[in-house]
Amino acid sequence: MIRLSGVGKTYDDGTVAVQELDLDVSAGELVVLVGPSGCGKSTTLKMINRLIEPTTGTIEIDGRDVTGEDPVKLRRGIGYVIQQIGLFPHQKIVTNVMTVPLLYGESKATARQRALELLDTVGLDHETYGDRYPHQLSGGQQQRVGVARALAANPPVLLMDEPFGAVDPVVRVRLQDEFLRLQRELGKTVVMVTHDIDEAVRMGDRVAVFAVGGRLAQFGTPAELLAHPADAFVEDFVGATKGLRRLTVTQIDRSHLEPVDGVATGDLGDTIGLDATLEEALAVILRSDKGMVGVRDGAQFVGVLTPNGIHKALRAALTA
Repeated sequence: MIRLSGVGKTYDDGTVAVQELDLDVSAGELVVLVGPSGCGKSTTLKMINRLIEPTTGTIEIDGRDVTGEDPVKLRRGIGYVIQQIGLFPHQKIVTNVMTVPLLYGESKATARQRALELLDTVGLDHETYGDRYPHQLSGGQQQRVGVARALAANPPVLLMDEPFGAVDPVVRVRLQDEFLRLQRELGKTVVMVTHDIDEAVRMGDRVAVFAVGGRLAQFGTPAELLAHPADAFVEDFVGATKGLRRLTVTQIDRSHLEPVDGVATGDLGDTIGLDATLEEALAVILRSDKGMVGVRDGAQFVGVLTPNGIHKALRAALTA
């Protein structure tokens, strides 16, 4: 869907923001660009929609080279979400979301209907929030409006630059969960920038780690990144707690479970699906006083997972 081939950015004073970069993003994939400040991740994002022009290389979207296209027309087909959100303060929420469809020439009635549907989609009841103004919403709610506005023109590509960075940690996790649900539902191709390795591992289908100087240090799945850092920089950036981070990317396996035989139904506490992660399972166990969680495959119980089982599963993942 998106292909960067030899894309680089060097400024007039000789500063290299991004070294020659090769990066592929598949249709429907969520790729996260992560790294320290000044590593070129936001510059890369802005080159995709040509807010910044690349010095070298080509950028293809859906098979066409967009480096020679009208940048304004290109941007109208790409959703863009930034940390500052940029809502129009004197316009109602529904009017903010209608902005892009109206620019495309949609009728006011069609644009309004689309905006109301999108507010519901991002978890903001349109009857409650549609006629409010931005200052009447919390930071997290405003961020949801920003996502809705970016989706209003139904773009195939969504670019997100630190979209959850301006909200508190609890709200951030909720927004991450909500966006992941939305991504599964809509199947958009997403490139997202963050400086937070935990957010990158939690959100990304694949993660691109940038080093200072605009070098792509490693590109792979979160599990690959945590298990096999490509070099000392990635090892240091992932940090000493990479073992714990593997909880977020390791799914439950039947080999992690103990038999359900002999365990009374009342001892199971809550249940969780076999497709859940070890992190999700541990969270359920910690909320209960049962010391275990029942695991089901569909409607069928297949075993129980205990803290000891999580420990064994994590150790196996780290040595795999």
